[in-house]
Amino acid sequence: MEQRKLPNATAVLVLGILSIITCCCFGIFGIIFGVIALVLANKDLKLYRENPELYTNYSNLNTGKIIAIIGLCLSVIVFLKCLYDFIVLGPEGFQQAMEEFSKAYEQGKRSQQK
Repeated sequence: MEQRKLPNATAVLVLGILSIITCCCFGIFGIIFGVIALVLANKDLKLYRENPELYTNYSNLNTGKIIAIIGLCLSVIVFLKCLYDFIVLGPEGFQQAMEEFSKAYEQGKRSQQK
């Protein structure tokens, strides 16, 4: 029999990486990408366990799953922190804190360029 690649292994890897990258967007996108990656990984893992000799790229699937779990954890932490700040500071205070953070970031970028 000819070996073939797991159908979603590359997608799981890409979605796992995206979940880490987008965890900074209040955690929402990272959670979405992480959950989708884990669902696809479990689907492919089931295929692999039925016939392991048919598939070649299990390592990509496993790596993507680990990265997705890390991204999901980071995203949940960021989301809970943002939710806590929103509840404690209120909508106006949260918006003001985000503006101050943005200004500090811009000043940091300018000082590095000099």
